[in-house]
Amino acid sequence: MSLIKAIVVGGVLTWLVSLVLGTNNANTGWLAVHQMVISHYKVFWSWPLFVAATGIAWAIIAMMPSNR
Repeated sequence: MSLIKAIVVGGVLTWLVSLVLGTNNANTGWLAVHQMVISHYKVFWSWPLFVAATGIAWAIIAMMPSNR
């Protein structure tokens, strides 16, 4: 369950950071932010950033004490 939560958090974080970097035409280097078109909407995305953000979020969520 913590992986599913981490995927959502990682996706939101990736979308926000990619949006800021992509709209400012920044040199993203290893983040490899690229523009995609999904149903007439321009979306910026970065797979390396998504994997890193999901991994960090998963570690943080897994370390939190569970409320049972």
